[in-house]
Amino acid sequence: MNTASIPEGVVAAGDIRIGIGTGTGRSRRFVGAEHGADISYFYVENQPGEGPGLHWHPYSETWVVLEGTARITIGDETFVAGAGDTATGPERVPHCFTNVGDGVLRILGIHASPIIIQTFLD
Repeated sequence: MNTASIPEGVVAAGDIRIGIGTGTGRSRRFVGAEHGADISYFYVENQPGEGPGLHWHPYSETWVVLEGTARITIGDETFVAGAGDTATGPERVPHCFTNVGDGVLRILGIHASPIIIQTFLD
């Protein structure tokens, strides 16, 4: 999409891509404070076996599985979630997810904060 034609207040996907190099990854990181929003998010595209390591935030995080199958761990509980499922991890509770399906996992991780703060445990 030509960013010159994007209306004010709309963030182009290419402007928030993360990964190898600048803007070349499959996933996106939206930091709300940079755009006048009170929430932040990660839009993640993971291949089978991929996912972030165990980590926590000083605020809650909510995941919406858009496509695929994720094994989500929140504290001592682990479960499988599929497309359309939503889960929430409380503040300061370690959590992670992994793509346990055969195809791509598309998941939205909504952070209840205008900035992203995360502490990895591994």
